Amino acid sequence: MDQNLTELITRIAEALDRLAPKAPPPITLDGADAFVWHPNPPAHLAPVVKVSRVDIGLLKGVDQQKSILLENTLRFARGLPANNTMLWGARGMGKSSLVKATHAAANLESPGCLALIEIHREDIRTLPDLLNVLRAQPRRCLILCDDLSFEKEDSDYKALKSVLDGGIEGRPENVLFYATSNRRHLMPRDMIENERATAIHASEATEEKVSLSDRFGLWLGFHNCDQPTYFAMLEGYAADLKLPISTEDLRAHAVEWSMTRGARSGRVAWQCIQDIAGKLGVKATA
Repeated sequence: MDQNLTELITRIAEALDRLAPKAPPPITLDGADAFVWHPNPPAHLAPVVKVSRVDIGLLKGVDQQKSILLENTLRFARGLPANNTMLWGARGMGKSSLVKATHAAANLESPGCLALIEIHREDIRTLPDLLNVLRAQPRRCLILCDDLSFEKEDSDYKALKSVLDGGIEGRPENVLFYATSNRRHLMPRDMIENERATAIHASEATEEKVSLSDRFGLWLGFHNCDQPTYFAMLEGYAADLKLPISTEDLRAHAVEWSMTRGARSGRVAWQCIQDIAGKLGVKATA
């Protein structure tokens, strides 16, 4: 009876082992220079084989922002102190493109020195979990959250505040955080007013308005471009793609395109180039 019972228990245990999910593999930063953070169990970093980006030399009209961000990124890649950065302002003026371009420039200087990790806005509450994963990694990491902002009744910003400039552990030395946003202070006015209403002193209300943005050491503003800058963007793209089109025809098409879109920006310029390249039978990929 004892032998039969032992064999039965053994078979049950073996069956349960087969049914049990396998332990997730350890999270590493091997095999790629860019990753996307997926927090849902099992949490993992999905490698990005080819990053959608443009060369830093093709980003026109943002020379000052480019210089500041590139210097900050290169310092970090070299193991020197650097600041978390918020890139805010006009839509389509190259905020996220500049981050990806500076990441590529850093890895061009020292291949593999810097990993770019994208965290989606809806996953920002899991940023502390991501930092805990990266804390043990030997590689330096640049975290990018594109189009970051917070709406009314959204409490995720509190987690971001504590991660950027607080907490007993602090930000890992091998991690830097970049965010892009159309809003300078990341919060809508009614949300700021709600925060202000709970303040005990008037000075606290004023400080609360910028307390989240203040946790970024660098603020880089991006503004709508004028027509000469818009033309420079188009001409830079056209030269890079070797489009068989005259400057006069390119500018005429660019003016018509911007009028139909009601705006001039780097994004509008690239969309215009896509249209021209398609008509000319030239492949154009970012």
